[in-house]
Amino acid sequence: MQDILARFDRYHPVRIDLTLDRTERLLAALGNPHEALPPVIHVAGTNGKGSTIAFLRAMYEAAGLAVSSYTSPHLVDFTERFVLAGETISNAALCDLLNEVDAINDGQPITEFEIVTAAAFLALSRTPADIVLLETGLGGRYDSTNVVAAPLATVITPISLDHQAFLGPDIASIAAEKAAIQKAGVPSIIAPQPADAAAVIDRIGEEVGAIGFRAGQEWSLEMKGDGFIYRSQNRTLTLPAPSLEGPHQRVNAATAVACVEQCSKIAVTDQDIATGLSRTRWPGRFELLPDGPLRQKLPADWDIWLDAGHNGAAGEALAAALRQINADKPMPVHIVFGMLDDKDPTTLLGPLANLAASITAVPLAGESRSLDPQSTAETLVNAGITADWAPSLEAALGLLASTRGGAHILICGSHVIVGAALRGNARPL
Repeated sequence: MQDILARFDRYHPVRIDLTLDRTERLLAALGNPHEALPPVIHVAGTNGKGSTIAFLRAMYEAAGLAVSSYTSPHLVDFTERFVLAGETISNAALCDLLNEVDAINDGQPITEFEIVTAAAFLALSRTPADIVLLETGLGGRYDSTNVVAAPLATVITPISLDHQAFLGPDIASIAAEKAAIQKAGVPSIIAPQPADAAAVIDRIGEEVGAIGFRAGQEWSLEMKGDGFIYRSQNRTLTLPAPSLEGPHQRVNAATAVACVEQCSKIAVTDQDIATGLSRTRWPGRFELLPDGPLRQKLPADWDIWLDAGHNGAAGEALAAALRQINADKPMPVHIVFGMLDDKDPTTLLGPLANLAASITAVPLAGESRSLDPQSTAETLVNAGITADWAPSLEAALGLLASTRGGAHILICGSHVIVGAALRGNARPL
């Protein structure tokens, strides 16, 4: 697999111009597999895309349906991105698929995401399924997934600042890129949004003729205990706490319920919805590290939480989740984080600083684009956030292990560091 991905790196265009031209060229050479898919739900947004897809998959599977999905990035293994009729693709099958698409591309300039997405469409078109869940990689307008002309529905999860270098400097600019996945005559399910994002999404939806189904207007969410109440004109559901932790996951769950309601041609009962929410799995999203080799090396009275969040909205969501967890089980909170060099650590750590007994920056092992931990700690200190650094995740955990008593340990900041923790724990996903 690594040899194939390294080969794809050599095809990378000298200049990244945001366009669908390369994707459409390759798809045409492959026979336009994106035009021969099962019904598609296309999901864009800044935070919660993967979790919303996980809730959708669990609810549809509870209804006995065969569900395929294409998501990114992965945590431990590249194959995680491809789920075909409920089964993760094998490494051998994915290598064969990528080599097949590579041969058709014939060395022409293309990004890794574009060629992998074309391969995903080919695999999805060859696999009988009842529904396909499709996640954008970056933005929406020029994302390689945005070639399905008539999806069953589109979903836009909460939008916040991220990837400004590609999507624009503010919330409104980013919202405009993501709102461009909306299609004429297609239900557009909109999660709760900042006001400036909501205005842009509404305007673009009206311009293209999408059927808006918006949080706070056509549907609503009321937090109730650990669960929530979902309401729309046609439905009121009192639902239990979803299996994914944190108040923000109830927003993602409710957004998925709204999507299921709008996709009424696919039969899903109220019981299927409740069952699916209770069975949802999405590793690395405020997930408690289970038993395994890494866990067994660490103090038994630690609760070790993993989250791949890396922006300000993720920091706010993590802070709310930690407050909830700490109310039930009060213990000191220690944060160990590593981030890519295009991320701002102050936005993630700012909302968490007042909750943390310590914050430790570490490098992302094997990642050339890792932020330097020492300079990252200095950046935080200069921003008024007390922080230190360690040469590795293992070293940071070793230093914390001398702390007496129980603790909540949060490992966060990127998919890379969460993947490293899961890999060290020998965790199959």
